[in-house]
Amino acid sequence: MSLLHCTLAGQSHQATSSVIMARPGSSAAPLLLLLAAVAAALLAAAAASPAPSDFVRRSCRATQYPSVCEQSLASYGGSPPPRSPRELARAALSVSADRASAASAYVGRLCGSGSGHKKGAARKGGAPSSSAAGPVRDCLENLADSVGHLRDAAQEMGGAGMSRAGTPAFKWHLSNVQTWCSAALTDENTCLDGLSSRGVDAATRAAIRGKVVEVAQVTSNALALVNKVGPGY
Repeated sequence: MSLLHCTLAGQSHQATSSVIMARPGSSAAPLLLLLAAVAAALLAAAAASPAPSDFVRRSCRATQYPSVCEQSLASYGGSPPPRSPRELARAALSVSADRASAASAYVGRLCGSGSGHKKGAARKGGAPSSSAAGPVRDCLENLADSVGHLRDAAQEMGGAGMSRAGTPAFKWHLSNVQTWCSAALTDENTCLDGLSSRGVDAATRAAIRGKVVEVAQVTSNALALVNKVGPGY
C-alpha cells in the first residue's frame, strides 16, 4: 500500500509540474515565446538568402569580386540551377542585365527624364541641377546600351551554336558573347567617368555611383565566368 501511495504521489507531482511549466503566467513562458520568435526569424532569413552551391563558390573564385559573385548567383531565380560553366555564365549575364536595367531605371527617375519638371521643382524632387543633367543623361544612355549588350550576350550564350565546344561555330559565338560583355563593362565605366564632371554635385554622384559600381562588379564577374567557358573547363 505504501509503495502504491508513493507512486501515485510521484505521478501527481509530475502532472502538477507540467501544468506549472505550461501556465501562461509562469516566468518560463515569455522566454519560450522569445526563443520561438528568434528561431522563426532565423529560418525566414535563411530562406530569403539561399546559400550558393559548391559549384558556384568554386567558380566564383576565378572572379574579381567573389563575394558579390556568390551573392548575385545565389539569388538567381532560374530553374534548374546552373550546373556547367556555360549555364553559370549565362545566369551571370542575365543577373548582370537585370542589375543594369534596375540601375538604368533608378538613374532615369533621378534625372526626371521626360517628367517635364521645372528647374526648381526638379531639384526639390531629387533631380540633378541643369549643369549635371548632361553627364547624368549620358550615363543613362550608357546604361541603356549596357542592358542591350548584356541581353544579347545572354541570348547568344544560350543559343544552339554554343552546344558543341571547340567547333568553329562555338568559338565564333563565344567571341560574340565576350565582345558584348566587354562593351557593357565599358559602357558602365564610361558612365562612372562622366560622373566625375565638376557639374555633378556630390549627392547626385554618390547616389548614381553606388548603383553603377555594383552593376560594373557583377558584369566584371560575368565576363570572368564567360572566359571560363570552352574546352578545358
